[in-house]
Amino acid sequence: MAEASLIILVSLAICISSSLSLVHGAASDPNKFTVIGHVYCDTCRVEFETSLSEPLPGAVVKLECKNRTDEKITLQSPEIATDNIGDYKIEVTGDYEDSDCDVTLVKSPRADCNDPTEAWRKARVVLTALDGVTGQIRFANNLGFKKKDALPGCKKVLTDMGYFELKDELGSEFV
Repeated sequence: MAEASLIILVSLAICISSSLSLVHGAASDPNKFTVIGHVYCDTCRVEFETSLSEPLPGAVVKLECKNRTDEKITLQSPEIATDNIGDYKIEVTGDYEDSDCDVTLVKSPRADCNDPTEAWRKARVVLTALDGVTGQIRFANNLGFKKKDALPGCKKVLTDMGYFELKDELGSEFV
């Protein structure tokens, strides 16, 4: 009898917690999103993060959405500065199903690391609840600015990663 009571009590607790999560989920606004991302200094000038990459506190980004049909701007966030570890958060209200939304680099706080990476100058984010993506947090790909000159340790790091054709980015003196 004690076992049956324990099973009923555990089942009841599970049902109540499930009901609470459903109520909480239903109460959340499907048209509110938080875009989270990171900005780094590409110290090897290779347009992706390595173990030598550095977070870029104080870098400035913005979010802009454009309608896919007529290219009109449907959302433009204020410029946002990254925190002390290079992370940013942008709060968005609204559904942008018909728009392409990108976080773009605006400005670097460092004179020695202010060349925006070509491949990752912007990061696309989906800001609609109507596409099957659940949740209000949207993660943007990391964005980076390149240093003027690659660090001396880049050759070893990149060789360890399996990259051998480094002359174009690092110069012949590093390879």
